[in-house]
Formats: sequence, structure tokens, C-alpha cells
Amino acid sequence: MNIQYKNQVLEVKEKTKISELLKEEIQNSSHAVIAAKFNNEYVNLQYEIETDGIIELIDTSSKKGMRVYRKTLIYILGKAIEKIYPNAKFEVDYQLTNSLFCEIHNLDITDEVIRNLNEEVKKIIEENLPIEQKIMTREEAKEFFEKNKTTKGKLQYDLTSNSKIYMYFCEDYYNYCYETLSDRTGSVKVFEISKYKEGFLIRYPNYKEPEKLPPFVETKKLAYALKEYEDIHKILDVDTVYKLNKTVKENKVKEIIMLDEALHEKKISDIADNIAKDKNTKMVLIAGPSSSGKTTFAQRLGIQLKINGIKPVTISVDNYFVEREDNPKDENGEYDFECLEAIDLKLFNDHLTKLLNGEEVEMPTFNFHKGTKEYNGNKLKLNEDEVLVIEGIHCLNDELTKSISKEQKYKIYISALTVLNMDRFNRISTTDTRLIRRIVRDYQFRSYSAKETLAKWESVKRGEEKYIFPFQETADIIFNTSLIYELGAFKPIVLPLLEEIKQNEKEYAEAQRLINMLKYFEEIPSKLIPTNSLLKEFLGGGDFKY
Repeated sequence: MNIQYKNQVLEVKEKTKISELLKEEIQNSSHAVIAAKFNNEYVNLQYEIETDGIIELIDTSSKKGMRVYRKTLIYILGKAIEKIYPNAKFEVDYQLTNSLFCEIHNLDITDEVIRNLNEEVKKIIEENLPIEQKIMTREEAKEFFEKNKTTKGKLQYDLTSNSKIYMYFCEDYYNYCYETLSDRTGSVKVFEISKYKEGFLIRYPNYKEPEKLPPFVETKKLAYALKEYEDIHKILDVDTVYKLNKTVKENKVKEIIMLDEALHEKKISDIADNIAKDKNTKMVLIAGPSSSGKTTFAQRLGIQLKINGIKPVTISVDNYFVEREDNPKDENGEYDFECLEAIDLKLFNDHLTKLLNGEEVEMPTFNFHKGTKEYNGNKLKLNEDEVLVIEGIHCLNDELTKSISKEQKYKIYISALTVLNMDRFNRISTTDTRLIRRIVRDYQFRSYSAKETLAKWESVKRGEEKYIFPFQETADIIFNTSLIYELGAFKPIVLPLLEEIKQNEKEYAEAQRLINMLKYFEEIPSKLIPTNSLLKEFLGGGDFKY
């Protein structure tokens, strides 16, 4: 067979493993090679080549590589816990900065436990044990699960009609992962396990510096928001896909939807009450990453503010762009519309100051076609019972509103902080939830294909990492816009869009990864979703205008 790797075409015998074919390349790589893509599908290095194709190696200096790193590290941690605490009920809860928060529900996490875990994980890594992916038929899987009396991996058997069931084995340990793992335990050398609250953190490197562990940055507000939602959904007993699907099959999901939506309304009402209590607050600033639901949130918050006798007045930061010829450019020579310097900060702050002083200003409207601000007689004056509501990516950065005192500002960070897990070992990424939201919205309202949205996603994330995430802990409050049932609601729309992406297109691998996740969800009819739901911003048919 003919295999293309970089600019070479290699003749390869059938059943040759990628690790054997590119052994020298893998050994000489400046960063650890942890997986590969074969014909635009993620595979591990033990993949046996059976057709002509194109190979791309994935190392730990990429986001894709670090995702494999995290998944493999959790697999190794599961093996370590099963060996030294065989009866432990281990669970991966949620992701914090370069770390995953985990719990063992029937074991006190003492200093000795932390020491034991660190030592055992380190030992498994140093032994560089093979991690073998085994593909079972449904009959073989059924027999395996019954014989071993295990629930590890049974999720795939129960929730899908796939003829193939994938499991990963390392010595006598086995588990399931719905994504690719590394082929050896020695691929994930850098880690640390440390006590945190009632559980522990397993920390890992950043893809930008994959050979060293970054300093731990405490994110108390983010951790609190995640913990709060997780605890609520555990009480509701819908913290895993299996349990969510059970409510769908038993026609009980409507109650879960109503409870989840009521939780959103209560939290928004509480935020409005807090704003109303502080008479100094004259400006509400809302920021969050892409597809967090900022527009719907702002409108629902406006309703709750009115109940408190406060009238919201919205200002769009987008109308304060600098003139096109003054807009900074990025390293590729393209206009950087996301950087702070793309905003006319002097004019913006001058208008804010005048408005808060009770003066009247003429508001600009930015003409994006011409690249200039225009004045069309749109006058604004802030009354005593009104507050400014401003939404934008830089709203948590005090440089945007530097002329305004902190006492007059109330800052809100919103994001879809997913707390739903596949099972105790496999969590669902917050980023993936937002990506699926964006695919649906772009298709419904912007005429973009899933392929186009996926192509832009890395650029979107780079902007978030630079301009939004560093400021999230400066917010007065974090609002979690995720809804436990949303992926089931999005599935009927997004799955066909992802399936349109062809294997020869570079977005195919990511599309397949998302398809592999979505296939475990029972579909939830959109007719069950309330018309004021935040999800209507993406699905359409809601009460609010966008």
C-alpha cells in the first residue's frame, strides 16, 4: 500500500503498525508523539494500516495531543486506584485550570492517600506499559460484562446498537474511553496529584509547554459555580448520560427540563436582586466565551431588573470600533477585531463618564461595510432609575472601562460549564458543548456549514484564551448557562450536519469525535423546551429578539 507522510510516499505492507512505520520519527520528535490521524480519523500508534492513506502524527504540543494526554492520564489514574484501593468509588468531576477535580466517594482523601496515588501513577508511567485497544462484537462484550460483573464500558453496550464495542486494556486493568488513548503509559510523564477541597486535583501541562507543570492558579469562583451545578444535578439524579437517557425513555425528561430552566431563572433573579441592593451600581458588564448565551442572558436579566424597579439601557461595544485604518493587525497581517485596541477606548470612556454624570451623548453606529463610525442623531441620557448593560468579550477587563470606578460596576462572567458526565470516568468537555451550540446557531441563522464552523473554532478559542479566560475570576459572579439536557436537544440538528463532512476534508476527524459523543444521547424533542429558554438562542423559535 502507498502511505503519504508529510512530503513522502511510503510503500507499506498490510497490517504494519504506525508505531513501526514511523519509529524513527516518533523517537526523534522534540515533543512526545501521543497519537496519530490516519485518513483524517484519530487513531493510536498501534493502529494497523490496511488501506492506502495519509498519516499525521500528533504530539503533546498541540491541543489535540494534550486532549489525548488528559484522557490517558485519567485512564492510568483509574488503574492506580483500582490496584491500591480496589473498592474505591472514583469519579472525575470537572475541569479547572490545567487540572481535573476528582473524588473518591467512599474514601477519606488524606495526605497518605495523595502520596500513595502519586507513587502508584508514577510507577505505572515509568513501567511504560502497553495500552491495547480491543474491539469486541456485541456478543463478546455482553459475555465480557456479565463474566466480570462490571459497569466499566457497559455504557456503550447499553446506549448504542454499534456492532463493535471498544475497550482499552493495560495488564489486568480495563476501561472504556469514547476518545483515543495513547498506546503506552509512558507517554504522560508530567503530572501531579494534590489534595483539593473534599477530593483531589490531577494536574497536567499546557500544550504550549508540554514538558513542565505550570504553577497552580486558584479559580475559586469557577470551582464554586461548577460544584454548585454538579451537586444540584446529583440530587436530581441526572449527572450522567445514562441517567439522562433513562428519563427520556421513561417520559420523565419534561420534569428535568422544567427544573433546569427554573434553576436558571432563580439564579438570574438572584443576580438582579444583588444588583438592585447596591445603589452604587450603574453599569452591568457581561462577558463570556463564544456560544455562552450572552444575548438571551442579558435580556432575561433585563426582565428581572425591571421587577426590581431598574430599567436596563443596552450599549453595544461593537459601535465603538476604531476607524478601519487605525485597527491593529495580527501576526498574519489581518485586521484583529478582537483585541482591546480595536475599540476606541477614549471615546467609549468619555461617553460612559458623561452618561453616568447625567449628561446627554450622541451614540455612534459603526458601519462595518465602510469601516467607520456614523452619527445618525441617536441621543442617549441615563435617568435615575436606569443602569447601563454592556456585553462584550472585554467587559471583565477594567481597561475597557478604566474611567469608571469599580464601585459603579457589576461584572458577570457567563459560560456553559458542563457538569454532565458520560460515566464516572468520562467527562464531557465544556468546550465541546459550546462548539455544538455554535454549529447549530451558525447553521440556523448564519448559513454556515458545520465544516465552516469547525474550521474557525481554533481561532475563536485562541481569542478566548487571550481576552476572556484570564479575567473570569475578576467577575462579581459567574453564571453557568449550561442545561443538563441540551446535547439531547441539539442532537437531531447537529448530527446530520456533522455527517455531511467528507473524510477527505480536514475537519472530518473533529466531526467524527463529536459524532462518537452525540451517539450516546437519546434525542429530546424541541417542543419540550420552553420558549424563554437560553437554548432558543441557538435553536430558534424563542421569545427574544437577536
